Amino acid sequence: MKKLKDVCIDFFKNEDTKKDVRDMVNPIFTMIYNEIYVYVWIIAIYNIFFIFIVLAIFFIILNIYRQSNIKYNITI
Repeated sequence: MKKLKDVCIDFFKNEDTKKDVRDMVNPIFTMIYNEIYVYVWIIAIYNIFFIFIVLAIFFIILNIYRQSNIKYNITI
C-alpha cells in the first residue's frame, strides 16, 4: 500500500491534473489578493515612512551628540 505522500505525488505528476488544480486555485488567490492589496500598499508605505523617521531621529541625535562634545571640549 502506498503512503499518502506517494499518492499525492503520483496524482500531481499528470499535467492535466496540475492545470485543473491551477485553474481552481487561481480565482481564490485572485480574490484574496484583491481584498488585501490595499493593506499591503499601506504597510509598505508605512515601512518606508518609518525608516525615514528613524533615520531623521538618528541624525538629530548624532547632531546633538556632536554639539555636546564640542561644548565639553571648549570648557575643559
